[in-house]
Amino acid sequence: MNMKPIKTEADYRTTLKEIETLMAAKYLTPEGERLDMLVTLVEAYETKHYPVSPPDPVEAIKFRMEQLGLSPADLQPYIGASARVSDVLSRKRQLSLRMVKRLHEGLQISYESLLAGVR
Repeated sequence: MNMKPIKTEADYRTTLKEIETLMAAKYLTPEGERLDMLVTLVEAYETKHYPVSPPDPVEAIKFRMEQLGLSPADLQPYIGASARVSDVLSRKRQLSLRMVKRLHEGLQISYESLLAGVR
C-alpha cells in the first residue's frame, strides 16, 4: 500500500478523487483499509489548511433557539431579565461566565461557541 502525506492542493484533490472511488469498499478489506487511511490523511490536511472557527456566540444562541423553537423570553432563566436578553441578542452586552454556564447546561450549547464572546 503506497501512502504519502498530502502536501499540496493537487495532492488533496487527487486523494479526494481516490476516496470517491473507494466509497463502496467493505470494512476490513484492503480497499476499506486504504479508504480509512486516505480519510485520515485528508482530515489532517483539512485541519491544518482549512481550520473551522467556532461560531459567533450570539449566532450559536439564535441557532439553538431556532432548533428548539424558543423565543427570547425562553432565554430569561439562562441570561436574566428580558432587557438583558435583548441586549445580549443585539450584541449590546457580552455574555458573562454565569450566562455561559447556564446556556451550556440548559440548552447544550458548546462552551467553545459561547466563550468566544466572553472577555
